[in-house]
Amino acid sequence: MTNKVETLELALIDIVGKYEKISFSSSLSAEDMVLLHIIARHNLPIEVFTLDTGRLHEETYHLMDEIQKAYPQRLKVYFPDAANVEAFVAERGVNDFYRSIDSRKTCCRVRKVEPLRRALKNRQVWISGLRREQSVTRESIEVFAWDESFSIYKFNPLLDWTSEDVWQFIKDNNVPYNTLHDGGFPSIGCSPCTRAISAGEDERAGRWWWENPETKECGLHVKTTPVEDAPQKIVA
Repeated sequence: MTNKVETLELALIDIVGKYEKISFSSSLSAEDMVLLHIIARHNLPIEVFTLDTGRLHEETYHLMDEIQKAYPQRLKVYFPDAANVEAFVAERGVNDFYRSIDSRKTCCRVRKVEPLRRALKNRQVWISGLRREQSVTRESIEVFAWDESFSIYKFNPLLDWTSEDVWQFIKDNNVPYNTLHDGGFPSIGCSPCTRAISAGEDERAGRWWWENPETKECGLHVKTTPVEDAPQKIVA
C-alpha cells in the first residue's frame, strides 16, 4: 500500500512538472477523495472541480460542504445550462431517462457532458479517478491517453488501485467521504439513477441498474488513444 501511495504522489508531482493547465474532475467518489487529499497535501497547482447535475443526493452536497472546510483547494462547481435542462424536461419529462438508453444518455449529455466540456475548455490535462476494477467498460483504459471527445490528455493515476486500497487510504488518513458508501453505495451518481448494491454485485451495478453493464457510461469517459510519450508542452 505504501508503494502505491508513493507512486501516486510521484505521478501527480511529475504531471504538474510537465503541464501547466491541469484539472481534476471529482465526482466526489471515494477514489476521488484519495486524489483530492494528495493534491491538497502537496499543495499541487491542480484545479479541482465537480459537476452538480441538479439531481444529486443530499449526502453529496453535505460532502461538498465538508471539502470546503477541510481542504485549502477551492472546489469549483459547474452546473448544466438551465435552458437546456428546461428544454429536455419539457420534451421528455422529468424521469423519461428510465424509459430508454437514448433518453438517459441525452439527460447525461445535458446535465454532465456539456458542463464538463466547459470545465475542460483550454485545459491541457484532465485527471480522473477511474479504476479498472470498477466495471467491464473500464478494463482496457490506459493510464495516460488522448481523449478524442474532449481533445485533451487524460490521466488516470488510480487505474490499478483496488477498492481495498482506496478504503485503506481513507481510513489511514481520516479522509472525508460520502456517507452513502456506508449504506451500500460503492458508486454514487444522480439520486434517481443510483441505488445500493447487494453482496457479490459489480461495483457499478447500482448505476443505471435497469441497463446492461456494457452501456453503463454517461458520455464523460469514452474513446481514448494511448500515449506513450506525451509532449513536454502543449499549446492550448
